[in-house]
Formats: sequence, C-alpha cells, structure tokens
Amino acid sequence: MENRFILTAFGKDREGIVADVTGILYENGCNLEDTSMTRLADEFTLILLFTSSAQNIEEHLNRECRRLEREKGISAFMRPLEARRAAGENGMRDCVLHVEGMDQTGIVYQISRHLAERKVNIIDLKSTVRPSPESGTAIYLMDIHIQVPEGKTPDQVQEDLLGVADELHVDITMSKT
Repeated sequence: MENRFILTAFGKDREGIVADVTGILYENGCNLEDTSMTRLADEFTLILLFTSSAQNIEEHLNRECRRLEREKGISAFMRPLEARRAAGENGMRDCVLHVEGMDQTGIVYQISRHLAERKVNIIDLKSTVRPSPESGTAIYLMDIHIQVPEGKTPDQVQEDLLGVADELHVDITMSKT
C-alpha cells in the first residue's frame, strides 16, 4: 500500500536547493505527485506531496530532514496524510478572485475570514506587492482560487465581497474557471 506524505522545506535561496530536497525522496524511492516551489524574499520554499510504499520510510525521511538542516541549512518537515478520498463530484464551482489595491495590513486575513464564514473554500492563494508604475506606491496583488459551495452562485460570492472591498479600499473581481 502506498502511503502519502507532505514535506515542506525552506532555506536560503541558492543553486541546488531543489536537488538537495528532492534528492532524498528520489534516493528513497518516493514518487512526487504535486509540488509548489517558489522564492520568497531571500528564501526558497518547497511544498511536496509524495508517495512511498517502503516500510519505515517516515522515520528514515525524518532523519534525512534533520540531516538537511545540519549539512545544508534547509529546514524540512514532513507528515503523513490520511488515505486518499474517493474522487467524486463535490457540488462546488471553481472560481478565481483577483484582488488589487494599496498594500496594507490585514488584506489576506479579512478576505479569507469573510470567505470562511460563508463556507467558501480556498484552494490556492498567491500574492505579491509591486510598486505602482506612476507613483511607486506599494500595490498589493492577490489571486485566490476558490470553491463556491453548492447553493451559492459565484455572483452571490462576489456581491458578498463588495463590503469587504469597500472597507479595505481594494478592487475584487471574479472569473469562473
């Protein structure tokens, strides 16, 4: 039986960091399924979903994670996942919210709290701050891939967000996928 795991790792951005982390999985016969890797400031971050059918792999890979910390300065943590749920229609519609406005504290929290209170699930969230071309003012850009629950329409979700958008002085638009 294949066991599933998530491993998160981060370290000072440099050549070879991806090879260092994925190498321990490859050397132990693990199969990568999904990954998300990106540089944040001067750090490189990795989130890896992988499978293995090897016995005692969790204990062995935890030792390898500690070795990465000692030898390469990479902090790595892993945990097992529950068995895969059967694929099926969940009645949810996928959409993407685009948020843009002046950078300020609390944008992610306020919007994510609002969505959670309405049972809207966040699948993926990417954000960045960029200077405005005209003034150099910090502009916050965020794309949130969401799942709209059964019984709600994407238009209702967007309408519900108008108050949050006004409060934060940001623009929120939605596209259906």
